[in-house]
Amino acid sequence: MGDMLRKVGLFFLSMWLFFLLAIIITIDIPTYFGTDWEFIGWNNLLYRNVIPIIFLICIFIGGYAYYDFKKLGEGATDISFNVEKVDNQNYEHLTFLTTYIVPLVSLNLTNIRYLLVLALLIFVICIIYVRTDLFYSNPTLAILGFKLYKVDGLFKHNDKRDAIILITKDIINIGSNCDYIQLDNRVYYAKLKRKK
Repeated sequence: MGDMLRKVGLFFLSMWLFFLLAIIITIDIPTYFGTDWEFIGWNNLLYRNVIPIIFLICIFIGGYAYYDFKKLGEGATDISFNVEKVDNQNYEHLTFLTTYIVPLVSLNLTNIRYLLVLALLIFVICIIYVRTDLFYSNPTLAILGFKLYKVDGLFKHNDKRDAIILITKDIINIGSNCDYIQLDNRVYYAKLKRKK
């Protein structure tokens, strides 16, 4: 998957909670518990639930992005990075959640004008998210057990020191030795180097 598509996919992944909440808010399945009930028909049921189906498709896009991200992370081997300074950045997940997701849920998702505004807002947030390389501040990744660290260290393959952002499932400390794969200019997927 190309870098730009991967970032857009990770944006969809970051919006999983919103899409799930939006499905709960907008799903319209008529219920009747009398003995004379009658099925309204698939066409009518699908028509009443176009918006939740669109949100469900967005969840599947995010799911594929997560699969791709995990698969990419499996390639984080052989290149080593030695951590000399570490700063936990996990608050970034909460910042994204409170800044973008919570306000969107308060929109009236049954009114067509609000849905158009929502589509425009999601499009603009996606552009900002991708262009500013904020794909790493992803609350869904936090729920799935990933952590964020800003680290300074030494790249062993070229003896260069640099400050970067690491996305990892491991706990990183000073002195940790990590294998990594570059996701962006300053963002890396990392895992602790396992002793053989």
